[in-house]
Amino acid sequence: MARGMTRVQPFPRAALSAPLVACVLLCACAGSTDYPSLAPRDVERVEGSAAPTAGNPDAIPVLPPASADLTTRIDGLLAAARKAHANFMAKQSGAERAIAGAGAVASPGWTTAEVALSDLQAARSGAVTALAELDHLYVDARAANPEQVSPSAAAIGAARDQVDGWVASEDAVIARLGSRLKG
Repeated sequence: MARGMTRVQPFPRAALSAPLVACVLLCACAGSTDYPSLAPRDVERVEGSAAPTAGNPDAIPVLPPASADLTTRIDGLLAAARKAHANFMAKQSGAERAIAGAGAVASPGWTTAEVALSDLQAARSGAVTALAELDHLYVDARAANPEQVSPSAAAIGAARDQVDGWVASEDAVIARLGSRLKG
């Protein structure tokens, strides 16, 4: 053999035969048929003598009308939102005039317009607070009777929709005026 060359050892036969022998032995274990049945056992079968209930079991019960306390609370929230909306409407024309004469950024006219827009946003907060309270009441009423809209939830929803309309119109006015006031 030449110098620097190594002799390659042949692959031992024992290395090939060991996995083959293990595979043959393990296959012999798989021939058993003593596995338990997967069919339902007698204990798992449903048996009983329960009788169905009389009437229509799927009928949804009729819910009572909104309570006097809830109606009073809704009326109070509507009154607060109505007052806040009226206050907003009263300040809107002044804010529009201030923004129309705003002038350059950081000028006295621009500062006055910025303050008027901030006052308009603050006037909107009473309606937003009432809307948040109505949302909370509506969620509670719907969670109490998720299968149907109760008279309480319907009364809250009607008030909520009205206040939401006011808040949406106020948001649109603020966005329109804010876009006119650059800076």
